[in-house]
Amino acid sequence: MPQVFRPLARTSRRRLLALLMASGTAFPLLAHAQAQEVTYLLPAPATLPAFGPWMLAQAKGYYEQEGLKVNFVTARGGVDVAKQIGAGNAVIGGAIGDTPIIARAQGIPVKAVAVLGAGSLTQLVSHKDEKIESPRELKGKTVTVLAYTDTTYYALVGMLSKVSLTKNDVNIQAAGPGGVWQQFAAKRASAMATVPDWTVSAMEAGAQVDILPADIYFKSMAQAILASDETIAKNPQLIQKLVRATLKGMKDIMADPKAATTAYVAHVPVHKGKEASIQKAFELFNQYVYAAQKVPGTMDEARLAELQKFYVTNGVVPRETPVKELYTNQFVPSGR
Repeated sequence: MPQVFRPLARTSRRRLLALLMASGTAFPLLAHAQAQEVTYLLPAPATLPAFGPWMLAQAKGYYEQEGLKVNFVTARGGVDVAKQIGAGNAVIGGAIGDTPIIARAQGIPVKAVAVLGAGSLTQLVSHKDEKIESPRELKGKTVTVLAYTDTTYYALVGMLSKVSLTKNDVNIQAAGPGGVWQQFAAKRASAMATVPDWTVSAMEAGAQVDILPADIYFKSMAQAILASDETIAKNPQLIQKLVRATLKGMKDIMADPKAATTAYVAHVPVHKGKEASIQKAFELFNQYVYAAQKVPGTMDEARLAELQKFYVTNGVVPRETPVKELYTNQFVPSGR
């Protein structure tokens, strides 16, 4: 009897699998069954258009194609993301490319494993009628930022240093992800150190603005993907999958902001009816942040080294870390 039963069982399984494959359901079922859950920390709410590449990667199934189920969790700024990753509370997270400088100086073992663009994420946005043509005109004025632990704050301090000002010469207010642009739009602040999507929010609230990219004064970086030394060493395949999928989302925005907007809004319905705003934000990211990166995701080592010298010189961090410990390009094409 066993000799009869086993072939019949194998035949039944083969027939069932053949039926599933013919119906197109086998592979999704297998992929779902094998999906690895990953907690991905973001420095601000995932619904912000700044995280368009990540949301598109999720919406278009790029993470799923890599066998991953990604859960996005909000931390308290980029430095907090680094701390949580370094402590082992998550394997991956988002910040800005220069965040590892600050993290490493605090003994937090994280690296940037990809940078989303060649430009700076930070913009200094001011009211047009205040005629602020450089950070020099900010002396004695109020400027909003996301948080004192966020690297956009350090970019603002860097810009001020280039015109011989310090953080004490300006009233810098940590206003959170909503307040950073709402207080500015309400004219309770003369300027804000911000990102393109909050620039669009302020403009839609009626603010007439001037945009000064941080790059002109201080070459901070674009958004980055961070991982711990331990995860990079023990599970490089996971980091590779996460980087590859996220960069696909960025490339979609670069290739066609309008089509990317449609897919993004369908996935993040809180923006339904605001398609024009989202598209404008994506266009600003293309113009100021994503453009001019020869190989998507690649860290510019010379720029990173220059930034670190600034942080040390200005007392933001106490000492330099060997620059090779701050990043790796092994997960982007030029690093292979």
